[in-house]
Amino acid sequence: MTMAQDLLYCLGIRNKVMAIVNPEKDLKSPELQKLAELFNETLGFCPNSVLTMQKKPELAEAFVSLNIAVMKNNGSITSEQKRLFAFLSSSTSGCRYCQAHTLLAAERYGASKKRLESIWDFENQDCYTEAEKAAFRFVIAASKVPVAVTQPIESNMKTHWSDNEIVEIMGVIALFGYLNRWNDVMGTTLEDDAISFASKNIKNWSIGKHSS
Repeated sequence: MTMAQDLLYCLGIRNKVMAIVNPEKDLKSPELQKLAELFNETLGFCPNSVLTMQKKPELAEAFVSLNIAVMKNNGSITSEQKRLFAFLSSSTSGCRYCQAHTLLAAERYGASKKRLESIWDFENQDCYTEAEKAAFRFVIAASKVPVAVTQPIESNMKTHWSDNEIVEIMGVIALFGYLNRWNDVMGTTLEDDAISFASKNIKNWSIGKHSS
């Protein structure tokens, strides 16, 4: 392939790109079913990424446990904020699968239409606090390759967020670093509800390689 053909292949534009590995239809173990309850709250369904991971059950169980530890709201950072952080991280990385999931989850956790629509113009929006804007800058810089966190970005974070909160935010970035790579490489098939939501609510979004 030429470089241009390689790029089109990665974006899912050249011909129909299928998932590398098809997901299982259901969660098979009682342990995974119990752990995956959070996804039913977050998305309304268990994502195909987890159904694929369960081909190696211990991987799926470890991932779901980590997801719960990172994304559950046990502190001052809300569930909605975490999903907005995850959306910006996924958008920076270019993972369309995770973009659809994270913004859908943000709405389910109470994000207003304005906050959903204006996330990429957050610098000019009054629906975000200065603390949130500092975190958004940090998330975007930390999600780039190579990492682009500068001293001013770091200092601004410390002005608005405690050490514990920064660790919590970094947990979201790191978790979605894993998910972005997993789903973008695997070409994970996107679920119907996520497709419908993303098509209506994410500007310039397309399903790319994640079609069935």
